[in-house]
Amino acid sequence: MDNTYTIALAGNPNVGKSTIFNALTGMHQHTGNWTGKTVDSAQGFFKTDSHKYRLIDLPGTYSIMPHSPEETIARDYIINQKPDAVIVVCDATTLSRNLTLALQTINVSRRVLVCVNLLDEAHKKGIKIDLALLEQRLGVKVIGTTARNKKTVKNLLCALDEVLNSSPRTEFDFGTDEETALSTVKTAEQICREVVTYKKDNLCARDLKIDKIITSKFFAYPIMLALLCLVFWITISGANYPSDMLFSAFSRLENWLSSLLLSVNCPKIIHDAFILGVFRTVSFIVSVMLPPMAIFFPLFTLLEDLGFLPRIAFNLDKPFKNCGACGKQALTMCMGFGCNAAGVTGCRIIDSPRERLLAILTNAFVPCNGRFPTIIAIITMFLIGGGISGSFMSAIILTLVITIGILLTFLATKLLSKTVLKGVPSNFILELPPYRRPQILKVIVRSIFDRTLFVLGRSLIVAAPAGLIIYIMSNTQIGGATLLSYCADFLDPFARLLGLDGVILIAFILGFPANEIVIPIIIMAYMETGVLEDGFSLSFMRTLFIENGWTVKTAISMLIFTLCHWPCSTTVLTIKKETASIKWTLLSILLPTGFGVVLCIVFNYIYSLIV
Repeated sequence: MDNTYTIALAGNPNVGKSTIFNALTGMHQHTGNWTGKTVDSAQGFFKTDSHKYRLIDLPGTYSIMPHSPEETIARDYIINQKPDAVIVVCDATTLSRNLTLALQTINVSRRVLVCVNLLDEAHKKGIKIDLALLEQRLGVKVIGTTARNKKTVKNLLCALDEVLNSSPRTEFDFGTDEETALSTVKTAEQICREVVTYKKDNLCARDLKIDKIITSKFFAYPIMLALLCLVFWITISGANYPSDMLFSAFSRLENWLSSLLLSVNCPKIIHDAFILGVFRTVSFIVSVMLPPMAIFFPLFTLLEDLGFLPRIAFNLDKPFKNCGACGKQALTMCMGFGCNAAGVTGCRIIDSPRERLLAILTNAFVPCNGRFPTIIAIITMFLIGGGISGSFMSAIILTLVITIGILLTFLATKLLSKTVLKGVPSNFILELPPYRRPQILKVIVRSIFDRTLFVLGRSLIVAAPAGLIIYIMSNTQIGGATLLSYCADFLDPFARLLGLDGVILIAFILGFPANEIVIPIIIMAYMETGVLEDGFSLSFMRTLFIENGWTVKTAISMLIFTLCHWPCSTTVLTIKKETASIKWTLLSILLPTGFGVVLCIVFNYIYSLIV
């Protein structure tokens, strides 16, 4: 076999480039960062009968004339690194826009293979492309693909071998002035007029009709809230049964592990610390967190695959611009619903450093999946009843809480943009992809492995040692009281100003590693047993909380502080990594906490006047 060839994979956003990358490389891939950049770098390996290949997945770009860090990286790699060949992926349904990048790449690369993808969607829309004529006009090899079809992927491999066996070009002609850019666009349009034919007069009529409603002035926000409410209702309703099953399974596993440790004469202090501290904390988090995540993430990914999330960014572009930010922040905010750390990482898609900071610092105002169980439990115990109607009301109130979080995001963004992060909001190109039928099986697999298990695993890494620390604090007594109770008593006066108590506040502090352990700490402290009891129900929790002075005011204050307090440790570490600044990391902690403290004090003052 020949030596390994390096192939760059280029293309506009939303052309199926990642699907082709995954189809070619399979599991032989890894992701990192470009040197000196926070933009993802993905590369993988594959081979054919003729050659071995290393495939570099370049960031999505519209042009080799860069307007963003992603486009700069793509341009620099193609021109300076000089890969053996470049595969330019084009969307068959919007070929004219995609050919601009293809023509620019042809002018600066030694070997180019143009891959016209999404032929199946083009066929549905009555679009026919003469690939042979396109190849003749471009002067490079052209192959048509449907990335989901293995046969067309195999044809792509054969075409790649053919390109690598051809002689490389040595003369290039590429200008960076506006006149050259305009000429390239006109050339792309002219070629498309020759090679593309349409069977229907109005190809996008269906999409335009839907968008006319979804992005309209009157229906955009109600539709977004209704869909959000529906997702939450399905999540809440569907998570109860598997959660009970997991509790039962972990209870049996705990008994088995306890018997095993006792059978090998494990010291009692180690047995109790591991079983009653670490294992019970971990099992609680898995039982409470896994079921809603396993439901929420696939539903969220379905909306993403359907093409709805870019419409959300479009709808929220104007409000974010009014706050001095970028409309892309809507996408990163949505990512925060699953995990704030993932939302912070997603802020890389924002080009402006100022606007990227705005998105990073305010991402924690939307509750992540780790805070959902606490919010849902408080709503169910103190604000509504049970049953199907109770689940529906929980979803409505949860949607209201999320809406408040979004409004606070706008307010915090506006505050920052008028003070420490002054500036004019930038414009950005947002491509609204066509509505597509989601690949349900792939969505479920991808969301479970790439999101659910990833977030769960990250939470467990910090939850296990946290469980040990909580157990030690709950069982170490000084003068007849535990360390946990001393801390709670110390914080109690300040906590009362917020409508909380010292136990709740110390639970939030100890819950810094993972928001999911806030409720377990509260229960452990109230019961004064030193261990987290298993198998308790919401009714048991409600009775326990009321016995310890909880009222509706306490519950609402708890909701406010759950919505607005410091991010978890994983998110804070991610912010430090993304900003490379202790100053901005500290501000990301102080900003939501400050909002939470002020809102709780104001609410309790108003409540005392009314009641």
